[in-house]
Order: sequence, then structure tokens, then C-alpha cells
Amino acid sequence: MISVVVPIFNEEEILPELRKRMAAALDSIGDTWELILVNDGSRDGSSEMLRCMNREDPRIKIINLSRNFGHQPAVTAGIHHARGDCVVLIDGDLQDPPEVIPQMVAKWKEGFQVVLGERATRGDASGARGIGFKLFYPIFRRLSDLPTGPDAGIFGLMDRRVVDEFNKLPERNRFIPGLRSWLGFKQGSVQYDRQDRAAGKPKQTLRRLIRYAMDGMISFSYKPLRAATYLGFLVSLGSFLLAVYYFIDFVRHPQKYGTGFTTLILVILFLGGVQLICIGIVGEYIGRIYEENKQRPLYVVEEKLGFGE
Repeated sequence: MISVVVPIFNEEEILPELRKRMAAALDSIGDTWELILVNDGSRDGSSEMLRCMNREDPRIKIINLSRNFGHQPAVTAGIHHARGDCVVLIDGDLQDPPEVIPQMVAKWKEGFQVVLGERATRGDASGARGIGFKLFYPIFRRLSDLPTGPDAGIFGLMDRRVVDEFNKLPERNRFIPGLRSWLGFKQGSVQYDRQDRAAGKPKQTLRRLIRYAMDGMISFSYKPLRAATYLGFLVSLGSFLLAVYYFIDFVRHPQKYGTGFTTLILVILFLGGVQLICIGIVGEYIGRIYEENKQRPLYVVEEKLGFGE
């Protein structure tokens, strides 16, 4: 049995096409399947459309969350409820084509326990978002010790053994591609061309994408803290050497120096900026410790359709 998990947030324009293409792709495999659509607090007509889809096809199962908890908690909710021998994760905007899923299943049947969807090209590579997408994975690989594909998001397949281990992970601040890589197991990949959205505008704002990127970098690396320490030593060393230089120069050429007001202000502003950056890095780690210690659930389910008892 194949489970497919799709987070949904205000996607009423895409849902009919999503259902059509997903059913065609999964039927072509020949195995039984379930499609788990996680409604992450949609405020448009998505909720009613999802109910209709469940009534018309019991293989389509719905999880309605009590509010919008975010992309990663919504995907996690679907994984927790999936019953398949393998679980496929895919976004609901059709930028990741469902037609690639049969190739992933074929890889899984060859013996791979994790199959990543690696983007050969992407249709959303323009503007500030596109620049951010291009920069994220090179920076993530430098900051983290985790092995990861050159451009692989959540789109991918996990074997039931991997899913069972994934469901044991307690993190609240989640970066699912990183957690999947951390688990290990035998990994393969399928390359595909990422498309533009089928309809509507992106639901992930630039602010959310930046936070998502920071979760990924901070959750899997202490290197930003080390970088802050190295920066402090570097600034201290530079300040000491500069002080020695100015002292010697002052002794040799005292007539060159006036009150030094401008220099003093620039030095104070520079050191203040460095301190704020370092405090901000430490604060990001402390904030995540605070979130983990509260032990709140990742999501709250308001209603489930198609899951029976």
C-alpha cells in the first residue's frame, strides 16, 4: 500500500487538478493507495472541496487541523496518520509533479528505503525567492554535517521502517528534509523538473521561507555559535592591532590627531553591531530550547475523514 501526504492551505484553485493527476499517477502503479490531504486551517473553499473528494472516493482521506500550524507540522500530521508500506511527501501546488511518484515507487521496490526528488531545474527560480532557493542548499551544506541532495525539498518517499523511526522524533522546530537525512538508511534519488504553480499565488511568504531556512540551519549545526565566537576573537585581535598602530602613529606624528570623534563613533557602532549579531545567534538557539521545553503538541486535529475508528 502506498500513502501520499499532501499539506493543503488555501488551494481551492488547484484541488480539482491535483486530485485528477494524483489519482492517475497512483492508479498507474497498480498497488492500493491512500491520499492523505492535511487541511492546514484553510480560509477559502478548500475545506468543503476536500469533504466532497472524500465522499466521492474513500481512498482520499482528510485531516482538518484546528488552525494554521504551518507547513512542517501539517506534513508531520499526515505522516503520523499514514498506514502505507511507503509514504510519499509532496506539496499541493503541483510544482512537484505527481507523475514522478511511480518512478519513486520503482526505486523503492529496487530496495531503496528513502527516495529523494532532486530538482534538475525549477520554474520558480526568479526574483528574491529564486535567489534564496539557489543560495540555501550551498549554505546549508556548509553549515551542516548532514548529507543532502543538491536541491531536494520534502518531495520524496520513505519506507515504512523509516517512517516508524521518523515518528519517534520529538522536535517542535522541524526541518523535514534534514530529519530524513539524519535518519540515514539506503537512499536513492529521482531527478525531475520543478514546475511553476498550477494556479494561484505561493502560500509560503518570504518571511516563512526565511524562518524555515533558519530552522534547517540551526537545528542541525552548532557552527553559527562557533562563527560568533571566532568573530569575537577576530574583532578583538583587529581592535588590539589597530590600537597598537594608532598609539605608535600618535607618538610619531601627534600633530595629525584631533579629537577623534568620528573614529570613536565608527568603532562603537561597529562593535555594537558585532555584539548584536552574536546575541541574535545565541537568542535563536535559546528560543528553540524554550519552544522544545514547552512540550506543546505540533498540531491539533479538529476532524478526520476516511480513517474509520
